[in-house]
Amino acid sequence: MKAFVVDKYKKRGALRLANVSEPELRDNDVLVRVHASGVNLLDSKVRDGEFKLILPYRPPFVLGHDVAGSIVRVGSKVRRYKPGDEIYARPRDHRIGTFAEFIAMNEADVALKPKNLSMDEAASIPLVGLTAWQALVEMGKVKPGQKVFIQAGSGGVGTFAIQLAKHLGATVATTTSAKNVDLVKNLGADVVIDYKTQDFEKVLSGYDLVLNSQDTKTLEKSLRVLKPGGHLISISGPPDPEFAKDLRLNLFLKLVMRLLSRGVRRRAKRLSIRYSFLFMRAQGEHLSEITSLIESGVIRPVVDRIFPFEKTGDALAYVETGRAKGKVVIVVGE
Repeated sequence: MKAFVVDKYKKRGALRLANVSEPELRDNDVLVRVHASGVNLLDSKVRDGEFKLILPYRPPFVLGHDVAGSIVRVGSKVRRYKPGDEIYARPRDHRIGTFAEFIAMNEADVALKPKNLSMDEAASIPLVGLTAWQALVEMGKVKPGQKVFIQAGSGGVGTFAIQLAKHLGATVATTTSAKNVDLVKNLGADVVIDYKTQDFEKVLSGYDLVLNSQDTKTLEKSLRVLKPGGHLISISGPPDPEFAKDLRLNLFLKLVMRLLSRGVRRRAKRLSIRYSFLFMRAQGEHLSEITSLIESGVIRPVVDRIFPFEKTGDALAYVETGRAKGKVVIVVGE
């Protein structure tokens, strides 16, 4: 099959289109013909080697973390799905590879595709949808009447998280550029801050939760917009000891994670704020919950551009510019 592979860890290194073996189908797996794949900044970071200490992939490996497609074969122990089912998923870590014609995934990572979405639209959902769900529902436990600040509202995670937070009954603030104000307002944002001309720290106060996706400076400022008892959840780091524990990292890496986050955890504690690092995990049951929200019209996908499969490298480069409104998708097959 054809696939885009990473030959070696390298910052902004080129992906290579190659013929590779069809993936092995395990007993609990479904083999999926890939129709479309979402492109994420995570793909860039994995290729660059930013996660190779905690997520080591042995080059050459196939990149890609989002998929929508059709099941063509199932393993001997699969009971939930059958050939012909249209699904979408974020394959679990160590089994990524959606920039390809086929991928094998554990059935626990898979959900039926929302009936009201095309394959292209469905492929834009899994990674950002699971990130927002696990941040706001599972970890943040957002309740009606709370105030939630979601950074980068016009990005992939932001466009989904705004809609989910509004569904949960929160008042939502976000940052974006002036040209995207209407977009985030239409998604449900109540307070919109132009990050180029305004300082969110001077506008916001007394917030219950911040979903941080930006740099260290923004992380520090985010602590100061939260009220005592508030929760700062970061998807851009630094990783914390709980993350190291969940991944069952060795003692050395556990120490590294503790040191990396020590400063922000100390400052958060002084302010009576909880700090958490979220590295989204594959979870088909969460995706099924998201499917219900999409089919009921609560959440809609936001897709900026669609690239053909042979332009996967261009799609990744576009994501790296940070200018995408919502998600970028590649079409692999019909």
